Amino acid sequence: MLIFLPPSEGKTAPRDEHAAPLDLTSMALPEVEEQRRAAVDALIRISRQDDAQQVLKVGARVMEEVEQNRRLWEAPAAPAHEVYTGVLFDALDASALPAAASARAAEQVLVFSGLFGATSFADRIPAYRLSMGVDLSPADGEGPGKLGGYWRRALAEPLRRRVGDQLVLDCRSAGYAAAFRPEPDQTLVVNSFTERAGERKVVTHFAKHARGVLTGMALRAEQEPRTVDDVAQLAAARWEVEVRPATGRTPHQLDLIERG
Repeated sequence: MLIFLPPSEGKTAPRDEHAAPLDLTSMALPEVEEQRRAAVDALIRISRQDDAQQVLKVGARVMEEVEQNRRLWEAPAAPAHEVYTGVLFDALDASALPAAASARAAEQVLVFSGLFGATSFADRIPAYRLSMGVDLSPADGEGPGKLGGYWRRALAEPLRRRVGDQLVLDCRSAGYAAAFRPEPDQTLVVNSFTERAGERKVVTHFAKHARGVLTGMALRAEQEPRTVDDVAQLAAARWEVEVRPATGRTPHQLDLIERG
């Protein structure tokens, strides 16, 4: 089984300021090294422009992070699971994974992003600021353009081969899910609901937390889950669970229900 995660909006810069910088040649999915290099170069150029805030669609409060984009090739790098922080990754608690679970994560988890397309859990990356919804077209006209379509084209064949006949536990948000969609009958999309007085609602914070917890449970499981039923049974130890089978182009749906 593979697990697809979104990145976090916030990033934590590596603690070791003298750590080695980004090395694209060492990353998972080497087939997209050229596209990653183009995206990094374009982000550096755009981050130096006067209109960087508008192009990157960020608020004034994070312009310091945009300025850090200018030195992506020199900045220290660390494993992706250390750089990505936020609700989902905090709930996953990667730093506390046993050795076997950590090794499983390095093999099974792919984190999708606007800058790198998709990376492994252990790929070393710098902190950066960029979302998948950005049009990364520098003023000179050379660049990736709209990142959703850029990565959809680049990742299609490498990820088709990587997935093979495995089940994909898809914990991504919609913007990142659009970059690559496995076959519906091989995909289990994770949804999270809070239910009060018979009414179900999606609360983003709780949904991210639930997906992080479930990812951690899957990685720590004594028996690796491989099927929809395996994952549902695992999740049932923590939530009320409903499974909606795949139909047509719609993947399997795993609904995690938290009753208030």
